[in-house]
Amino acid sequence: MAKSPEEEHPQKAFGWAARDASGHLSPFNFSRRENGLDDVTVKILYCGICHSDLHTLKNEWGFTNYPLVPGHEIVGIVTKTGSNVKKFKEGDKVGVGVIVDSCQTCETCQQDLENYCPQTVFTYNALGRDGTKTYGGYADILVVHQHFVLRFPENLPLDAGAPLLCAGISVYSPMKYYGACEPGKHLGVAGLGGLGHVAVKMGKAFGMKVTVISTTAKKQSEAIDRLGADSFLVSTDREKIKEAMGTMDYIVDTVAAYHPLAPLLGLLKLNGKLITLGLSDKPLELPMFPLALGRKMVGGSNIGGIKETQEMLDFCAKHNIACDIELIKMDYINTAFERLAKSDVRYRFVIDVGNSLSK
Repeated sequence: MAKSPEEEHPQKAFGWAARDASGHLSPFNFSRRENGLDDVTVKILYCGICHSDLHTLKNEWGFTNYPLVPGHEIVGIVTKTGSNVKKFKEGDKVGVGVIVDSCQTCETCQQDLENYCPQTVFTYNALGRDGTKTYGGYADILVVHQHFVLRFPENLPLDAGAPLLCAGISVYSPMKYYGACEPGKHLGVAGLGGLGHVAVKMGKAFGMKVTVISTTAKKQSEAIDRLGADSFLVSTDREKIKEAMGTMDYIVDTVAAYHPLAPLLGLLKLNGKLITLGLSDKPLELPMFPLALGRKMVGGSNIGGIKETQEMLDFCAKHNIACDIELIKMDYINTAFERLAKSDVRYRFVIDVGNSLSK
């Protein structure tokens, strides 16, 4: 006879969950599986709030399974390890990102691209191999297979480093894959939000010339004086856009709202590459003439594999890259989502789970 979910997952856990498409979060008791031979149990200290959390909370993508405990930018301390675990020990500072399992045997997994495995299990709003739901990091503990646990570098701040587990790897992986990491090349960053501000920092760390492209003129000082961008373009300033045509080698487009791609393609040089990372709820129009006549490329990306995510964390630690965050308590979470919907955050909310989660 098959075991019930409660029997499969006897370890008591506590977090905040949404019960319906209103997206309102409130305290929630649930269960995690017991720590297995290959598992690591993590006491969660911090969890970043990703914009995809908002979409999923409100079922805007149409596949939310309530009750929902979001959170896939998780940092904490190891409290228990299985007997097969050799890489981690109690007290280690670790991170867990967007995925918590994959088949680990297919060609994709063997290439360290678990994020593209057909059997990828996401950290929340998914079904694990045992058929039970996954719950995310807006909670006190997490149990994860050791392969999907990341060593958190000592000099990387736990709170401001947490969003790197999604925002950071979402930018780093395509920049490396498409070659947008060449010193001296010109990188455009469209959108100055959670992903965009990290792309600026990484671009400068790679030794690139960085131009921020934004609809908001008031972000110019922030982009140049605070984040270190070399220049700034207001996308509605036709004269400045015209002057910048054909000057960029790469553009990382982090804009999630519907927007035309033609102006961005026009900014690229011959053989330029437009890397689209924003997930618009409407299809984007792709004009073929500038694409074909300039031998340009448009590509996408989805986070990164575990090995590359570790590489990204080490790179950020080496170059002192962390996210600009606003640290909040758990009981502020619903207000934070209201503000996030209005883009009223610079640039990422992070929940102080360890100091504010109480039953």
